[in-house]
Amino acid sequence: MTKRATWMAAAAVHLSLAGAALAADLPATTINVVGNLGITTQSKKLEAPFWNEVVKEKSNGAITANFRPWNEMGLKGSEVFKLLSQGVMNIASAQLGHHSGADPINDGNDLAGLSENFAQFKELTTAYFPVLQKYYRDNLGLHLITMQSFQDQVLYCTKEIKTLKDLQGRRIRGSGASQSDFVGYFGATPVDMSFGDVQPALEQGVLDCAITGTLGGYTAKWYESAKYLYTLPLNFGANAIVANAAWWDGLAPEVQEFLTTEIGALSDQMWALNAEEDEIGSQCNTTGPCAMGEPGGMVLVEPSAEDIALRHEALTNAVLPGWIKRCGDVCKTAFNESLAPIAGLSIK
Repeated sequence: MTKRATWMAAAAVHLSLAGAALAADLPATTINVVGNLGITTQSKKLEAPFWNEVVKEKSNGAITANFRPWNEMGLKGSEVFKLLSQGVMNIASAQLGHHSGADPINDGNDLAGLSENFAQFKELTTAYFPVLQKYYRDNLGLHLITMQSFQDQVLYCTKEIKTLKDLQGRRIRGSGASQSDFVGYFGATPVDMSFGDVQPALEQGVLDCAITGTLGGYTAKWYESAKYLYTLPLNFGANAIVANAAWWDGLAPEVQEFLTTEIGALSDQMWALNAEEDEIGSQCNTTGPCAMGEPGGMVLVEPSAEDIALRHEALTNAVLPGWIKRCGDVCKTAFNESLAPIAGLSIK
């Protein structure tokens, strides 16, 4: 073995031992965690194994978690941050659109029509992180740890759709106020409905369309009633992992550092998974190939250049004005200072 190889092997051993020593020094900590929607691949492949196995393993057993997705607790999603701020749980993962009614600032980086693609959404999210982190601390008693995504949020419709103009008169389920403003601009009626109720509502004709991620809709079997998948991304399902601030501040600094690092790595995996699953979801909902099961057989409808222009029109004429009306100067300032340079527009 060369001197360089010997040195590198010794360094690797040293780092491994140092990491083990650090983990061994962590004080025993039990965390009550509420995860995101449990039927998603993000929850099944990444979040659940992370809290049930990875954290314990990497901390040499010092840190353990009691983990349950919010839907398995009988929640609709919008209650999570309130319960978290009350100390009912220590850490929670939640989609920010569910919390935009109580705090409209949550919509900022993922306003319907704002991002042209996944890469731009990630750039906007990075820029918006310090804005939300400060707001959560100052107003909600929460500590923002990471932000991430779901897949492209697209339309599943029971009747044929060729363009955004076809939304006129349809009843559409969305997951946040900005989606409601977006579909309302085209004459649709937005409907507030929990995720688990969407499939029977589509089947019974209570809904004409519903919005969710490309793979999330497949795993929920929306294709059994919705026959048209309109793939223009309206937004990207902004998500966050957040802690109760008082609980977080009471942790030993080494536990805070451990969790920040490991949850950051989990967040990176979520970004990568969701970018990959966009195309997988479209394939599984339509004609395949689909490694997750039988293709759903939906008709794939791709947006035209006109619809891409209409998306921006809805953003400037309905989504941004509606958001500022709900949120006020705090959101106008946040947008112009952190998001405007990336989005290429500002709020006057």
